[in-house]
Amino acid sequence: MVTRGLAYEPDYLVEPGETLQELLVRKAMSQAELARRTGLSTKHVNQLVKGGASITADTAARLERALGVPMRIWLGLQATHDAGAFRRAESQDLEADVGWLKELPVAELIKRGLLAKRTQPVEQLREVLNFFGVANRDAFKTLWNEAVAFRQSLAYEADPGSVAAWLRIGELEAEAISCEPFDRRRFAEALQEARKLTLIRDAAVFLSKLQALCAAAGVAVVVVEETPRARVFGAARWLSPEKGLIQLSFRYKSNDVFWFTFFHEGRHILQETKRQTILEGKDTQADDAERDANQFAADLLIPPAYRRRLHDVDTLADARALAEELGLAPGIIVGRLHFLELKPYSWGANLKWRYEFSAQG
Repeated sequence: MVTRGLAYEPDYLVEPGETLQELLVRKAMSQAELARRTGLSTKHVNQLVKGGASITADTAARLERALGVPMRIWLGLQATHDAGAFRRAESQDLEADVGWLKELPVAELIKRGLLAKRTQPVEQLREVLNFFGVANRDAFKTLWNEAVAFRQSLAYEADPGSVAAWLRIGELEAEAISCEPFDRRRFAEALQEARKLTLIRDAAVFLSKLQALCAAAGVAVVVVEETPRARVFGAARWLSPEKGLIQLSFRYKSNDVFWFTFFHEGRHILQETKRQTILEGKDTQADDAERDANQFAADLLIPPAYRRRLHDVDTLADARALAEELGLAPGIIVGRLHFLELKPYSWGANLKWRYEFSAQG
């Protein structure tokens, strides 16, 4: 669980000059006397008291010697005041963007414990900006909209704000995964090794092994439950030149879809397109990179030499036998038969394994 709430901040400002005036009263010292002791002009001291002048490091040092109050206290009072004044001015600017919250899955993020619930819209907006790691709405658009390669059909059916939230959750989870620097050859080997994990039914077990295998090659793997209306199967992107990220959603929760998507995204990582986030959804429009990734995933799971054998599968026993020969879960064979329309979608559905998020803890 990721929490990014801010500490409480008062909605009133304490002027450093008020503290200075109270201290002068307690000491029965006039502003003129303080001016003589600090070497400041009487006018400047009066401006300090009235808030017309700020306490600089030089002024704080003079006040420390004249009044016995540490320099850090004076500077702290000024910094707190300045921060509060900025917050007030910033709130006025943020007011114009509170309507944007309706475009984001705020309630879902609160439900997942990723955002603190605030009663004031501006404070809720601050929470959202902190969650996404951006200064304002314009920065969000630059980082989360323009950086994402929305393919035509996916952009049509998916909600951009929900997709951005899903991607951000994955990014935050990936930060906790320590990876070696990316090594293309080692990652290609890891993909071949990951094929064996399709035989493990327990998602918690195979994900742990998959994450370790890929992290050793410089790629973090995370599974994040879809946010409402995100409608994505997976995404491939780069968190840095040396760290890739494969993010999966368990959409449809079947093992054939999960593993095909993983190897598809793995191919995008091997393509090393480091300036884009590549998203996959239902009927994602194909370009050359997508067709290449689809073919890579299909061939890695069921090598071309076995492709003809799929036409010879008549019974569930045949599907199980071919899966055993290939070292795959039977549901993956069934899924390919469905995709190629060699069998109706009801045929062999019980051989597919369903992955649930309860397995992820």
